[in-house]
Amino acid sequence: MFHSILVPLDISESRLTHQVIPYVQANAAIDNASVHFLTVIPSLPYYSSLGLAYSIETPKLAEIQQHALAKLDELVKQFNLPADKVHTHAISGSPKDQILKLADSIRADLIIIASHRPDISTYLLGSNAAVVVRHATCPVLVVR
Repeated sequence: MFHSILVPLDISESRLTHQVIPYVQANAAIDNASVHFLTVIPSLPYYSSLGLAYSIETPKLAEIQQHALAKLDELVKQFNLPADKVHTHAISGSPKDQILKLADSIRADLIIIASHRPDISTYLLGSNAAVVVRHATCPVLVVR
């Protein structure tokens, strides 16, 4: 039933990663699915909002991606999945857009995504999980 599972992870939120581990393990074991782990690196407008307006001050994207991928690889070890079934991706851009884009690209049968408890900012602005649920073309399991 599930041959390709996408698991977006925020590498700075280890608590959320721990929440999804049992769900990923259980669903991956059903059909020995391939699991694609994704971390999304905010694009340059994000760095500009932090006051890093000059390109000399912003870290090189390749370096950021390499660091993010190394961190993601460390987190993925906690899932105890067969190495030949694990794929990791570090992509820059909008998390919502990149999650949906990769899901289409790998023809994901399921997306497993962690979500914070809702608060007033989530109700007003929405969240990555909410957008993924609304726009994904496959089932989405939201873990809280």
